[in-house]
Amino acid sequence: MNERDVQIREVGLRDGLQMVRTILASGQKLEWCARMVDAGVIDIEVTSFVPPKVVPQFADAVEVATGALAIAGLRAAALVPNLKGAQRAFDVGLGKVHYVLSASNEHNLKNVRRSTAESVEDFERIAAARDELGRDVMLGAGVATAFGCTIAGKVDERTVLGLAETLIEAGAQEITIADTVGYANPAQVRALMRQVVALAGPVPVACHFHDTRGLGLANVMAALDAGVRAFDASLGGLGGCPFAPNATGNINTEDTVFMLEAQGLRTGIDIGKLLAIRETISAWLPGEPFTGAIARAGLPATFADREAIAA
Repeated sequence: MNERDVQIREVGLRDGLQMVRTILASGQKLEWCARMVDAGVIDIEVTSFVPPKVVPQFADAVEVATGALAIAGLRAAALVPNLKGAQRAFDVGLGKVHYVLSASNEHNLKNVRRSTAESVEDFERIAAARDELGRDVMLGAGVATAFGCTIAGKVDERTVLGLAETLIEAGAQEITIADTVGYANPAQVRALMRQVVALAGPVPVACHFHDTRGLGLANVMAALDAGVRAFDASLGGLGGCPFAPNATGNINTEDTVFMLEAQGLRTGIDIGKLLAIRETISAWLPGEPFTGAIARAGLPATFADREAIAA
């Protein structure tokens, strides 16, 4: 990947929808996916294979994942909470699954009712099941609460680095470091991500930031400085964490793309089309808090000159 190229991975359909009150129809979710691909967003986490009784929004996970596979140009992924969820995703035929555990053991116990060590063992079983499939499935692993936890407080960098190394050794083909509760600051991000990138070597590294305290985009810049070139983002900034009181959503896709493109980096994403999709989704989700400076203020007249910045 060229140094100027940055991958944006849309998580609005999964992280963004997991806490909203309105249950979208499968057809609406697939329309969202198709329009995002048309806008240039080709990496989308389309659903989560969690038990429907836990998150009713994803009761249609099989239907949505199956439909997503029929959308030309879409690299569809799904979150899996355990081996059973992974097997469901494998059965659908997805080419990528993503597993997350928490650096904070206390958060992991609250979130998935098992210790972090038990989640590592679960990931090892998922990796073994993937290896037995006889087809290529990319297995990504995320380390949540990497910059702090609302329950446990400070999280030691050594814990995060140790988990990243363990997950790679167990078969992770991509590592995502997540600021699940919005505690991170740019200095902290720069310091940790330099170490993660060095440790990961050829394994791709991504970041997942929340904008809880207004530092989301600043943290993206810090991660860029550290060598990260892939970021999760959510259309309209939808999303949150049930164990982070007052936490706002993920970094906003539109604002993130604007910030990157404005300084000459390349995402391949059409912001105008993103804003049009946002209007549709916000109408589908009345009462949900959509964020975003570009949606409010519009693109500056000088944005058309951004190619000159990169020249």
